[in-house]
Amino acid sequence: MRPLLLPILLLSACAGVPGRDVPTDPHSYANPAQVRVRHLVLDLDVSFERRVLSGTAELRVERLDPRAQQLVLDTRDLNVFAVEAAAGPGAWTQAPFSLGPADAVLGSALYVGLPPGADRVRIRYATRPQASGLQWLDPAQTAGRQKPFLFSQSEAIHARSWIPLQDTPQVRLTYEARIRTPDGLRAVMAAEHGPVHGREFSFAMRQPIPSYLVALAVGELSFRRIGPRTGVYAEPVAVAAAAHEFEDAEKMLAICESRFGPYRWGRYDLLILPPSFPYGGMENPRLTFATPLVVVGDKSLVALVAHELAHSWSGNLVTNATWRDFWLNEGTTTYLTYRIMDAVYGQSRGDMERVNAWNDLQEALGLAERPGDRALAVDASGRNPDDVLTTIQYVRGERFLTFLEQKFGRDAFDAFLHSWFDEHAFQSHTTEDFLAFLDARLLRVHPGLVTHEQVEQWVYSSEMPSTAPVPHAEAFDEVDRQRARWLAGTGAAQIPAAQWGVHEWRRFLDLLPEQVPAARLGELDRQFHLTDTRNSLIARSWLKLAIRHRYRAADAAVERYLVGVGRVRLIKPLYRELLRVPGGRARAEAIFARARSGYHPIAQAAIERLLKEGAGGAD
Repeated sequence: MRPLLLPILLLSACAGVPGRDVPTDPHSYANPAQVRVRHLVLDLDVSFERRVLSGTAELRVERLDPRAQQLVLDTRDLNVFAVEAAAGPGAWTQAPFSLGPADAVLGSALYVGLPPGADRVRIRYATRPQASGLQWLDPAQTAGRQKPFLFSQSEAIHARSWIPLQDTPQVRLTYEARIRTPDGLRAVMAAEHGPVHGREFSFAMRQPIPSYLVALAVGELSFRRIGPRTGVYAEPVAVAAAAHEFEDAEKMLAICESRFGPYRWGRYDLLILPPSFPYGGMENPRLTFATPLVVVGDKSLVALVAHELAHSWSGNLVTNATWRDFWLNEGTTTYLTYRIMDAVYGQSRGDMERVNAWNDLQEALGLAERPGDRALAVDASGRNPDDVLTTIQYVRGERFLTFLEQKFGRDAFDAFLHSWFDEHAFQSHTTEDFLAFLDARLLRVHPGLVTHEQVEQWVYSSEMPSTAPVPHAEAFDEVDRQRARWLAGTGAAQIPAAQWGVHEWRRFLDLLPEQVPAARLGELDRQFHLTDTRNSLIARSWLKLAIRHRYRAADAAVERYLVGVGRVRLIKPLYRELLRVPGGRARAEAIFARARSGYHPIAQAAIERLLKEGAGGAD
């Protein structure tokens, strides 16, 4: 067996902040306060026939408590065959281990007995075909339709379904990997790519990251360079279009660096996945995983790229310590996203993005299952974080930071964020850590501008603060006038929409009243061919209306969309709308029965829960 990559020097920051208490993570069995994983070495074979990964995971650990005799890891549906331990360069010896009882959300704890002096543990294991963090696709489910495809999705707590580790964002680790694939398939990981030997691919992540950012994909992949540090991986039939769509990635990277500090990850590439990917994008460091639905030819959906890139600072560099603190990742990143969009595409574009997001927030607040779910620091204890973390943390978090920017001034607030990223780089932090830093660096330095009561209302209250800045986009004033004229009886042909893009159409459609005759929708459709749009966001808005108002001409398009799209935030609103109309439940269940096998396990679970519980639940 070939030697692994050269040993990786562990960055001191991966230890966190000495002396800080380790926050309790209700979504992990791990014991990082006693024994903490510092480095991971993966050695895995990929089998599409069996739909499993198999091999070993070596964990290099540090005993923070010298009396600790046990390492506790998170697993879900893993077959663990053997566990060994070693001290330093010493020989491997068998180590006692046991799996705890299985929980539907958390999986099973893996208890490993540590011999005296042991600082390495090696686990021989295999995943199961139903692993929630992996999706195995047949060739027919890919763009090229010739080769199978595999990709991982580890956020929030799905890494444990394909790697035995301490699956909590408070634990940061470096890793290296060796992945063996079938002939004709390429492995990529969110890490530095090393030498390739035949069907064996090697990788190294030299910066400490939380477990949910460990990412793997295997398929027929090509690469196209965009800029000095940026490029795109995609299936050969899709790579050229993706490279054109995302050609501004290098410019976005430079803008974010100029405002918020150096980019510390080396490269920034994107991987375009099949349409079953359950999210718009996933910010895996060095390699964003992205849905192909954003490749529409006009750059109208590239805010997704700006968002995932911005995670290189907020989320990847400074990470939420638990899923209660998720807003630190997503609210800050959404704020940075709009700053990038303003700089690259103009203030008008950024303002339209903000306004549409504000409207999404109002809907999400109304759908929240519990009053506390409307807060930023949401209590996800005893619940699957996939079901709790919603648009609220993204947009309410962004509005909070915009409120602070307006109070303290952009220059002071930019300096504050720059310092937050620099002084907490490669660390995981809680909401209270951020608020303490805010107090020390802004509230006390500029007394009287923002009170502690205002901050606490933003973070902990279920009510939106009265001080929330409501965004406005001048471009939407004309859209609103045209909607009003059309509702008053003006023909669709009189709507001057030739230059409208996704943002204007979302504004026009999303604010239509509850009662619109299907005949009027038909007129709109004949004029603008909305049922046939290639833009997935316009289609979501339009098809929601079609379901609500029983516009039968779009029935086939609704089914095509729900079968062909796997992104949860796009399909869940349509299923929800079906549940609200007479006869819709039977139709929703029939469509889901057809679509289910093509959905990622995360999407399957989300739609199953919605169908079981009814039309509630925020996106």
